[in-house]
Amino acid sequence: MSAACLMIGATALALGSGTFTLSWRHSVERTEWRETWAVTAEGLRPVEAAVKGSGAGMDPGPGAVLRDGWWVWTPDLAPQKALLLAASGATGGGWTLCADGACRGFGAAAGDALRLAPCPVP
Repeated sequence: MSAACLMIGATALALGSGTFTLSWRHSVERTEWRETWAVTAEGLRPVEAAVKGSGAGMDPGPGAVLRDGWWVWTPDLAPQKALLLAASGATGGGWTLCADGACRGFGAAAGDALRLAPCPVP
């Protein structure tokens, strides 16, 4: 597979695998959540979602199976043109984005929403 490109705000990130994983902790339940996304020509396509428990609107999706303590499922969602990630500052850690064996954190402090989208095609 050729490298894909993800815009994180105004920063471009090359993705050798074409996928990335977002993870965060729910601000009320303090439960871990993660989603894996693929960058495609149609947009950002959800590949897998997982939650470490349930409650406060964090229930596992349809068809979820318990795997190593995580409820895991494949979201039934069309590709998205962009993801807007709100930073409340209340989660104690913000978001973690992992791709190609490296992770970076952002959104730990309250602030404007951060936009993730495929890079524009030249």
